[in-house]
Amino acid sequence: MIFFFPVILNDLFKSGRDYQWPKPCSCTRCSGIRLWGHGYVLACFDGFDAPLILKRYRCPDCGCIIRLRPKGYLKRFQASIEAIRSSIQSKVEKGKWIDGISRSRQQHWFKSLVKRIKAYLTDSWQQGILAGFDLFLKSGQIPVSRSI
Repeated sequence: MIFFFPVILNDLFKSGRDYQWPKPCSCTRCSGIRLWGHGYVLACFDGFDAPLILKRYRCPDCGCIIRLRPKGYLKRFQASIEAIRSSIQSKVEKGKWIDGISRSRQQHWFKSLVKRIKAYLTDSWQQGILAGFDLFLKSGQIPVSRSI
């Protein structure tokens, strides 16, 4: 289970394990309130040469592992939601990829989004690729996920 919290990545990078992560009030699986620290896990994010340290908790009642993650990032993605959306917007509006992110990653995001739009939205979908991105995001799905 992943909980998203507002985090300033530069502060997290500087503080490492000393970063003051907020403790979740309860387990979302069983509503248990006894959460124990369950160590740390490394995660890579764009703009940092080294992985950042993310906090984990464990619910002793149901065994659920809760991983804390910075808000504004999709699970399993290094780039922020804003960067991914900007890349797709640039491709749609200007026909070009943005600088600073590899072209292959941006193509991966774009192709995955188009594939999801074709698979999940009706044939009459005429609102555009960016609207599809926003719709998937609003519904709690990962817009650029490869899984269908």
